[in-house]
Amino acid sequence: MSASLGLYRLQQVDSQVDQIQARLKTIRETLENDLELVAATQALAAAEKKHKESERSLKESEAEVEKQRLKIEQTEASLYGGQVHNPKELQDLQKDAASLKRHLGTLEERELEAMVNAEGTEKELQTAREKLESIKSNLSEQNRDLTQESEALKKDYERLQSERNAVIGDITEHAINVYDQLRKQKRGLAVTTLSDDSCDSCGSRLTASLQQNARSAIQLCNCPACGRILYAN
Repeated sequence: MSASLGLYRLQQVDSQVDQIQARLKTIRETLENDLELVAATQALAAAEKKHKESERSLKESEAEVEKQRLKIEQTEASLYGGQVHNPKELQDLQKDAASLKRHLGTLEERELEAMVNAEGTEKELQTAREKLESIKSNLSEQNRDLTQESEALKKDYERLQSERNAVIGDITEHAINVYDQLRKQKRGLAVTTLSDDSCDSCGSRLTASLQQNARSAIQLCNCPACGRILYAN
């Protein structure tokens, strides 16, 4: 096997490995960082917080109304209980009762507003829950497909590693070092082919002697323009 042929086969394997690794990374990121799921989860948390606050406000309003009614009962009990006979005191109690009732009306309006608000936030909370469940359901099917694809890709990766080890066995250490260095410099593509007397990677026209050297079984030939190893079958 010529040196360029061995490196060409190695390049084919490594290119497939690169594609598999890139796809596995995409799948992993998709499974771990689904933006729609994150947004729905955050929306649910916000809805829960908002509803708790509205429920707390409603309870506080109910407590204030109940407290005000108790004050009115106590004032009216004093007013009509027969224990107070002084006209001035009776008049003051009547004024107090009227004032307390007016304020009760205000408190009851606030209670009603708090009740309406709590009902609204409860609906928002239910909507947020339903949306999150819907997204989870859809993702469950999608993730199942992605997980199956990931498992298949991992098997292909293991197979390619075995092929790679077999190919490397027929290549000199020097050639592999040259190849590895070019892979780092050329974004993973160290070996290129020839078509119509030109380099397939950069399109540069090659002389007849360079084309002949690319077919050599002994030496490696590099494209004078892009520097990649040339392989001609």
